[in-house]
Amino acid sequence: MDLSNLKPAKGSVRKSVRLGRGQGSGKGGTSTRGHKGAKSRSGYSKKIGFEGGQMPIQRRLPKFGFENINRVEYKGINIGTLQGLAEANNLDVIDFDTLLKAGLVNKNAKVKILGKGTVEKKLEIHAHAFSKAAKEAIEAKEGTVVIL
Repeated sequence: MDLSNLKPAKGSVRKSVRLGRGQGSGKGGTSTRGHKGAKSRSGYSKKIGFEGGQMPIQRRLPKFGFENINRVEYKGINIGTLQGLAEANNLDVIDFDTLLKAGLVNKNAKVKILGKGTVEKKLEIHAHAFSKAAKEAIEAKEGTVVIL
């Protein structure tokens, strides 16, 4: 086989039907668009959410809620997860790069350490924020918390 005799598989390519080429073609006249109305016109495209002239749902329902533009979104990680990570990799220091390599966070995330689980050994943990329970649990085992 070479480039000179390549062709598509049998039945995979169909000839397109040529519309609007006279009555003799069988597809002339309205060109399969039916009679009149917006959908028969050239250039027609239905607006997103259009409901046939009825008031669309996004205009019937009221606006509500509040979006705080200053909100800081944290990725929560429990101390039990960190303990498992430290045991598996024999770590004493857990920083952002360690969490990134472990796949627990993405590079743009801010990390908050939460208090679910237990800490078995002395750990130095670097994160953007700590819950009160997590901070107490880490410091109870002579560990240190470093806020980034």
